[in-house]
Amino acid sequence: MQWHSLSAPEVLRRQGVRAEKGLSPEEAQRRLSQYGDNRLTPPGHKGIIRKFLEQFSDFMVIILLIAAGISFAVSRMEENGDFVDPIIILLIVILNAVIGVVQESKAEHAIEALQKLSAPESRVRRGGKILRIPSEKIVPGDILLLESGDLIPADARLISAVGLKIEESALTGESFPVEKEAQRVFPEKEPVAEQKNMVFASGAVSAGRGTAVVVETGMQTQMGKIASLLIHEETPPTPLQQRLAKTGKLLGIAAVVICMLIFVMGLLQKAAPLDMFMISVSLAVAAIPEGLPAVVTIVLALGVRRMAQNRAIIRRLPAVETLGSATVICSDKTGTLTQNRMAVQELSAVDTSVSFQSTPGQQLLSMAMLCNNAELNQTAEGWQADGDPTEAALAIAAAQQGIQPEDLRKRYPRVAEFPFDAVRKRMTTVHRLSPGEFRIIVKGAPELLLSCCDSYCTENGTAVLNDRAKELALQRNLELSGRALRVIGVAYKNTAAMPSTEGTAEAHLVFVGFCGLIDPPRPEARAAVSTCRSAGIRPVMITGDHAVTAAAIAARLGILQRNNTVISGSELDNMTQRELENKVRSCSVFARVSPEHKVRIVRALQQNGNVVAMTGDGVNDAPALKAADIGCAMGKTGTDVAKNASDMILTDDNFATIVSAVSEGRGIYSNIRKAVHFLLSCNIGEIMTVFAAFLMRLPSPLLAIQLLWVNLVTDSLPALALGVEPKDRDVMNRRPLPAGQSLFAGGLWKRILLEGGLIGSLSLLAFVLGRTFYDTAGAAPAVGRTMTFAVLSISQLVHAFSMRSEESLFTIGVFSNRKMVAAFFVCMLMQVTVITIPPLAAIFKTVPLSAFQWLLVSLLSSVPLAAVELEKALMHRRQQKKRRR
Repeated sequence: MQWHSLSAPEVLRRQGVRAEKGLSPEEAQRRLSQYGDNRLTPPGHKGIIRKFLEQFSDFMVIILLIAAGISFAVSRMEENGDFVDPIIILLIVILNAVIGVVQESKAEHAIEALQKLSAPESRVRRGGKILRIPSEKIVPGDILLLESGDLIPADARLISAVGLKIEESALTGESFPVEKEAQRVFPEKEPVAEQKNMVFASGAVSAGRGTAVVVETGMQTQMGKIASLLIHEETPPTPLQQRLAKTGKLLGIAAVVICMLIFVMGLLQKAAPLDMFMISVSLAVAAIPEGLPAVVTIVLALGVRRMAQNRAIIRRLPAVETLGSATVICSDKTGTLTQNRMAVQELSAVDTSVSFQSTPGQQLLSMAMLCNNAELNQTAEGWQADGDPTEAALAIAAAQQGIQPEDLRKRYPRVAEFPFDAVRKRMTTVHRLSPGEFRIIVKGAPELLLSCCDSYCTENGTAVLNDRAKELALQRNLELSGRALRVIGVAYKNTAAMPSTEGTAEAHLVFVGFCGLIDPPRPEARAAVSTCRSAGIRPVMITGDHAVTAAAIAARLGILQRNNTVISGSELDNMTQRELENKVRSCSVFARVSPEHKVRIVRALQQNGNVVAMTGDGVNDAPALKAADIGCAMGKTGTDVAKNASDMILTDDNFATIVSAVSEGRGIYSNIRKAVHFLLSCNIGEIMTVFAAFLMRLPSPLLAIQLLWVNLVTDSLPALALGVEPKDRDVMNRRPLPAGQSLFAGGLWKRILLEGGLIGSLSLLAFVLGRTFYDTAGAAPAVGRTMTFAVLSISQLVHAFSMRSEESLFTIGVFSNRKMVAAFFVCMLMQVTVITIPPLAAIFKTVPLSAFQWLLVSLLSSVPLAAVELEKALMHRRQQKKRRR
């Protein structure tokens, strides 16, 4: 259907809907069942079987399967061949594949859940009410209400448009926003880019407002028709995951080289070639941390889900890593540091306050009501308004004084509008007074509005706005702002000519007065600012409000301190970027700034070596959100465009939530570091056990099947339990992580090598003790191998507890991470089972241990915990000595 070639009433008729009512809820549900969800059909996810088979594509797994095949062939050729080893190896490989599938699916589901949390919403009119619904539930016939910052959810025919401009580059390639008009009808064969009475899915409202009736959804939209060109990319690996994958490869190469040496040394010691081949391959598989990227993905996903529950939705996983490095948080004032409960507290003429009930007060409120897009509703609790908080407060104040919005709008119908923008800092509406006579009403930033005025209202009519009167007005503005009031100026003029441009509409105005609105600070904001400072993070306020207002709120919250400065937007305009880079070092408040200024501020801070988090909610904030290291969009007041450009969405628009997210981000990064520390130290311990034994010309302390079992038992569950470890209590008393700092900074590699060497040495000691004192000379070292098998596995499980915190385990509590306790007991039970239950012991070539041997195993397995706890105690003592100095 060529909807652009039909008039708006005809399109409404064909869609069976009235613009003022919209679809009924029942009809909308019926159409949703008929047309389906409004989304592009995504490519099918990989099935379970494909995921399972992909687990066998790893090079080391293929080598292991080849080894199992060789073992099976040799066993078949032998007269009394033993098929247990190849069968068990195959079972372990399959079990590893199952665990891999489960981990991949968990990560997938977690990321999908996060994507749903940040899914866009749209405003529609249904059943005569304005609702906000998920965009995927839009159906043909829905009446869309569009305003600046909205993403277009579906193809729709415009019914009305006021200064409406749509950014359609994703569809048409047009780099500039397209001006739309509702009344024109275009020829049937008009190209999509020229259909000015249509809006299309994937577009974004860059200015103005409008209403439209949805005509196509999902795969039937213009974007749906070219969906084959839209490649669905998998979530890219984060920088941390890429670095770990590279580390894993380097470790893998080192492990393969060592295993080849072990194989050659075994042959030189006259060991059976097949046995040596199986041990070498098994050791390589056990030593290579192939599960590291999967564990890190799950830890990230679980942490991000926890952050979402705390009202911070992470849209891009790398943001979690960056949060731990944040050194500056640039925050809007209104709604983020304050409660966003705007209320008109004071009305004022040029030089004095006026009462709400007085004639000047009524005139001021009436004009503020007319130049206003807030939707008023009267409820049992009083007047409520939907729209911009400032406009809502002005409309409610007028309604509370008995000014009826419907009556006022009928008497002075609006015929045109010049929407608010960040450059002019004002909004203008045109109203018909009588045939051939119009009233233009303008509201906005007083200091800019006064420059458009020639006269002002007095008790006796109007007077010329000379320099003296203008000075009085500006002083009055400063006085109101100094009391932390947000000040809005209102002006008007009557004219016989319909204005064609903003310039003609906003010239030679009569200034009516000031509306002073208050938005009190959030109760939790001051504590959050204090936490920031303790964590080495500098809070910075960026606002469109007057400098005096901003400074008053910032001082009350502790953002503006004695040695800090305030910079206004006009001062910014007169600064070079180099000057700004010097000024931002001491500036804590930027007032009367435009969104374009935000990009300059971000870059100046970054040039000083800062990692910057920036909040934003408007269309023009998108460049600053993208430029910042962490772009934080507002979940309540933020536009879809801002959310789309952000790394994180604050569902409650609260500054304290940003600080909480930084704390969680630091905790997640710390947990990943713990998991990596644990996995690599365990893997090095396994390599050291076997390699050192061959260097000492001892028999192999472990069999292939035992190595694979240790790898299976100790890798996954304890590492995942470390991933959900509660964050350290002092996490926000530490300095931010230097940007780009290696995961292994601070001597982590040294500790990994030392702890891995300790685990390997203890396992080898168990082998020597068992072989020397309990095994029969000349026979296979069954007791020695069993003790080695037990010590290697159990010491790693015990070692996981010492990884939990930089604080002593006994300070944080052994049982404070219940998942770690559960992982320990499950893995311990599995390990003890394969030693004590005869059928399993026969498979794993183990023998029963005596009570004294178990005591030895327990003592040796506890040494890593004791050693790390001693190290923590010594480190804590050194830190205390430093503090005393």
